[in-house]
Amino acid sequence: MEFPVEVALAQLVPVLPAGPDWWYEIKLDGHRTIMWRTADSVRLQARSGREVTSAWMDIALAGMELPPGVVLDGEAVVVVDGRISFEAAQSRAASGPARARKLSEAHPALYIVWDALAVPSVDLRGRPYTERRQALLDVLGDLPRPTPIQAVSATDDLEVAQAWYDTLQDTGVEGVVAKLGSSAYRAGRSSSWRKIRHAETVDVDVLGYTGPAAHPHALAVRVPDGRVVLSQRLGALLAAQAAAWADASPASGRARTGAGEAYSAVASGLVAEALAGTTRHGVVTIKRFR
Repeated sequence: MEFPVEVALAQLVPVLPAGPDWWYEIKLDGHRTIMWRTADSVRLQARSGREVTSAWMDIALAGMELPPGVVLDGEAVVVVDGRISFEAAQSRAASGPARARKLSEAHPALYIVWDALAVPSVDLRGRPYTERRQALLDVLGDLPRPTPIQAVSATDDLEVAQAWYDTLQDTGVEGVVAKLGSSAYRAGRSSSWRKIRHAETVDVDVLGYTGPAAHPHALAVRVPDGRVVLSQRLGALLAAQAAAWADASPASGRARTGAGEAYSAVASGLVAEALAGTTRHGVVTIKRFR
């Protein structure tokens, strides 16, 4: 398996699927992170494929306790005042090494793991979810305690999963992910992984921006039906976050939306959440970045 790996994604659905082969996991509000335990170090990968080790050095150091050859998929989360804070995770992910270190001292990160992609000398991606889950529990069970690396809560009981969804939102739980017990780990979006979440948002792929890189005005995004459109004008906070992204991912040229609007194209894999009701009409309101 070569770095970076293309991650598996869940389809957004309105209700949890039911059936004898479905398993359910708590969906936390953090940053998707792949942990690679190499022969002599740990590397962390974002969903986009970008290396993010320096932003999450506290969990990278904890990962040194894993056997070389282990590759895990999960979520880097930050707890503030007893609640999972996406804003704190976002701040950490957007920080340079010095600031990330200061933030980690105030609020150490947790790495909540839901999949084992590899164990020493074995690629598990083609194995069923239930087998990968057991391999994950075995690997994490050997870690010294305490550790910030923890397995996500999972159940095959639909009523338990629904109770998680109904009662845990105030703790920062975003929703629930359902996975077929027989499913392999396949890159991209698959119907064998499904998710429900409280926020009425959809994921959009960010393809570029308008305006100067130091202060983007709007984003060019691909919405779920495949159209490329411009977002509404970004607010100050989102514009600052987009500027940091644009600075780290220089534009590769100019491109146009389906309506002919020009934008600076960037091939970065950045994902944003947009209000679900806006994308149907070609007017996209960005809520936050993933």
